[in-house]
Amino acid sequence: MVTLEEAQRILNAHVKQTEGTKECSLSEALGRRIGEDLAARTDQPPFPRSPLDGYAVRAGDIRGACAQNPAVLNVAGELPAGVPAVQSLGPGQAVRIMTGAPIPEGTDAVIRQEDTDYGEEKVQIYRSVKPCENICFQGEDYRAGTHIIRNGERMDAVNIALAAGMGYERVRVRKKPAVAVLTTGSELQEPGRPLRPGAVYDSNRYLVEARLREWGITPFYAGRIEDDAGKAAGCLARISKEADLIITTGGVSVGKMDIMHDVIERLGAERLFWRVKLKPGSPAMASVYEGAVIISLSGNPFGAAAGMELLVRPALYHMTGDSALAPVRQQAVMENGFPKKSGSRRFVRAVWASGMVRVPEGSHSSGSLSSMKGCNCLIDIPAGNEGLCKGDSVWIILL
Repeated sequence: MVTLEEAQRILNAHVKQTEGTKECSLSEALGRRIGEDLAARTDQPPFPRSPLDGYAVRAGDIRGACAQNPAVLNVAGELPAGVPAVQSLGPGQAVRIMTGAPIPEGTDAVIRQEDTDYGEEKVQIYRSVKPCENICFQGEDYRAGTHIIRNGERMDAVNIALAAGMGYERVRVRKKPAVAVLTTGSELQEPGRPLRPGAVYDSNRYLVEARLREWGITPFYAGRIEDDAGKAAGCLARISKEADLIITTGGVSVGKMDIMHDVIERLGAERLFWRVKLKPGSPAMASVYEGAVIISLSGNPFGAAAGMELLVRPALYHMTGDSALAPVRQQAVMENGFPKKSGSRRFVRAVWASGMVRVPEGSHSSGSLSSMKGCNCLIDIPAGNEGLCKGDSVWIILL
């Protein structure tokens, strides 16, 4: 057996770090890590503009204006957004201006239309403004040439919008690792049909695939294999040609139908470790075949879920360098107790908020998944613990 930290170091030493970039559209870049620095191609805004509907004026022309003594200006025209400001205004003139329109020459402020009588030929203005009031100045957001998005950042909605605002239609993103998912077990059945006698629905496939997608990885499903070592070996041999990482569930314990040991032997793969000093998911195994790393997780639903967080996630972080995948470990205070003794290191599903962590009611066996609903962390309980009490300080790993 190896410790969790040893297992993580072994995996990091064997997974391939993802290299290279590819070009894609902005809409395709969402959730991807950018593969280049993006610098602004223009100032933003590219010209002084109005942030509201109103009238562009000279501040000096309406000094002291109020409801009892309004300033009256001649309206020289109307300026909607998207039209260049070609005319220059003289003293005593105003231009009706719309949100986003350029500030015309000769004016130095904008009065909002609510502070006027909405006049079309002449406008009464009921308050004064200071010079530069209600003007968005050229380049006040960022200047041309400024590096706004740095290589390696994740392209979220804000970065997508920033890239569009800088004039980028296509960008280069970092390539993702090719990750395959394979579930094993003759008892597994695809959801959607009535269960046959002795069968269970294959929830592990959906658990693993969904978690990978939450992490920004698009997996490909290699299939579901019955308890047949020959078929499983053939499947792994095929998918290892196109996968950097293969995740399997089931078949790693010590029972007669735990086929993964035989599978690895048939392939002639190098077994990196088998069994990790923790619960749940201790039977986890890792191997290498034809350059592809195979992480074989427990078939028990929570054992598989824990293995995804404790083994797969750190390996993907090492492969991609994506900071969003970096495991976050921090201290918290127990809000309630967990009296169960832990002879070996144990990870318990829990809910963390504002520095406090609460263990939910319900079954905590590795075969139960429902009590993980709403949980956002795992409590790391050291081996030999006699039980946790309310107020105890513990280490947690955020999910």
